[in-house]
Amino acid sequence: MSMRFPGKQVARRPHAGVTATGLMTMGWFLLQSLMPLSAALSDTKPEELTYGQFFFFFYAGQVEKVDLDDVRGIAYVTLDGAAKDQPPEEVTLFAGDSNAELISRLRANDVDVEIRDSSSSGALAWLATNSLLALILIFGLLLLLRRSASGAGNAMSFGKSKARFQMEAKTGVVFDDVAGIEEAKEELQEVVTFLKSPEKFTAIGARIPKGVLLIGQPGTGKTLLAKAIAGEAGVPFFSISGSEFVEMFVGVGASRVRDLFRKAKESAPCIVFIDEIDAVGRQRGAGIGGGNDEREQTLNQLLTEMDGFEGNSGVIVIAATNRVDVLDLALLRPGRFDRQVVVDLPTYKGRLAILDVHARNKKIEPEVSLDAVARRTPGFSGAELANLLNEAAILTARRRKEAMGMTEIEDAIDRITIGLSLTPLLDSSRKRMTAYHEVGHALLTTLLTHSDELNKVTIIPRSGGVEGFTQSLPNEDIIDSGLYTRNWLVDRITVALGGFAAEAEVFGDGETSTGASGDIQQVSNLARQMVTLYGMSELGPVALESMDNQVFLGRNLMPRSEVSEEMAGKIDAQVRGIALSCLERARTLLREHRTLMDYLVDVLLERETVDGEEFRQIVSQYTQIPEKFLVKAG
Repeated sequence: MSMRFPGKQVARRPHAGVTATGLMTMGWFLLQSLMPLSAALSDTKPEELTYGQFFFFFYAGQVEKVDLDDVRGIAYVTLDGAAKDQPPEEVTLFAGDSNAELISRLRANDVDVEIRDSSSSGALAWLATNSLLALILIFGLLLLLRRSASGAGNAMSFGKSKARFQMEAKTGVVFDDVAGIEEAKEELQEVVTFLKSPEKFTAIGARIPKGVLLIGQPGTGKTLLAKAIAGEAGVPFFSISGSEFVEMFVGVGASRVRDLFRKAKESAPCIVFIDEIDAVGRQRGAGIGGGNDEREQTLNQLLTEMDGFEGNSGVIVIAATNRVDVLDLALLRPGRFDRQVVVDLPTYKGRLAILDVHARNKKIEPEVSLDAVARRTPGFSGAELANLLNEAAILTARRRKEAMGMTEIEDAIDRITIGLSLTPLLDSSRKRMTAYHEVGHALLTTLLTHSDELNKVTIIPRSGGVEGFTQSLPNEDIIDSGLYTRNWLVDRITVALGGFAAEAEVFGDGETSTGASGDIQQVSNLARQMVTLYGMSELGPVALESMDNQVFLGRNLMPRSEVSEEMAGKIDAQVRGIALSCLERARTLLREHRTLMDYLVDVLLERETVDGEEFRQIVSQYTQIPEKFLVKAG
């Protein structure tokens, strides 16, 4: 058997029968003939030697030590002259071959041979790997068991009440913090007095209402008022939302109601506040496909707890909703919710009081008039007024001012009611048409006797596709009372058609734009209500349609006509007649004041925003305007 090297051939024989003299002679010749190759190989020193290179270094006498790993089939070879920090060279042995002959040859040539026993290390590695897997498996089982136990605990507490509980004086709200709803506060003062000293009522046989239902639009302060009652009385306060009773499993809601009232009885006297009670107190047996059994069972349990066989002495239930029309009649009867307190939108004095409360912690310039802000915000709720001052504070910080001024407050009002202001339009036909449209609205607002007071007119576009707007200050007496006269409605329709009429008069009927689409929808709604609801037409004082549209209660599921086809045609004719007559009136007024309208358009194009007082002063120089506006302006 022979091994081939580049350019040379070396014989391989067993060393067992070789004499010392012959071995030395053969080694000398090998060293002389293969010294160049040995030098080259010693310079390269590969990290892993081949089997042939290993035998070359062995015959060259350069192998100092060999460590054999029988399990892995690798020999670790240490060569003569290798650095101490240099790792041994690895030689992969032939699989399946016996290494006994190799070991005997190495030892016969005085090579240090060591055989590694890697079976123990392999066993340790196997044991460590399997132990790790076993630990992971055990850890996973423990997690599953813990989750199962937690799930079982949750299942046991599934019917527990989720009401938030606050002890006395921890609500942080008293009646002084609630402004703008003085009438509601006066009605609820009796509840506070009863909780503080019930003997005044019980001595004469009086019984405090078991439940108080707060009714009002969103943001009017119903929840804040309930917290103020608890803060003033200094009693425990339970609060929960109506939607937290209802779950997908039947019976859970009823269980939570029982648990809530059980805790309330233990803490009596106390207040239980249920927000958005219409989520659970909706009329039973209503809705598409029948009622929700879970919701109905929850409502039945609530009815039982409020006025059942067991009395709830000292527990006062306060609920809030903005949809009293959908509540079950059994919930509203005396003995459950004995008293219904309407929390209306604040009037002028109420808005001023609310602004004073929310302005306490804000830096405001001395010249800011909260009275003017209150007059400019009719119809704003308490939450909207708080948001208004917050938006003004944000604008002040963005503009790097130390205190908010009237400009920031006015910009905040416009941002909330109209939208965020955008980049002004460039001079173009589009901008001029927008100016004529808005001046048409503003001029009619100023000229008509029963219209609202003009606040300002602008052609600066706003977000949402608004290229300009005319803002009026609604008559607070009309808005608060909800009593609209026919003259006020007709003037309102005429003003709404002012933009469309101005476009038609100036640019022609063929050049009117779609910018009046929102105005036309408003006109159609007002005119139809005048005919079908208010009896303000030739058809007489007859209600021809109803405003009840509660499909989710199972009512009016299939739309049906409430009038005959003949009457429906007459209604449409009356609506169209009101709209056309108001349009003709608007076009006539604008045509008569065409010179004034052109001048106002030039002023608006130059300034882009004109306030109501300045607009009225310009109009008064050319024509006579209603006396009420002159009084307000001057």
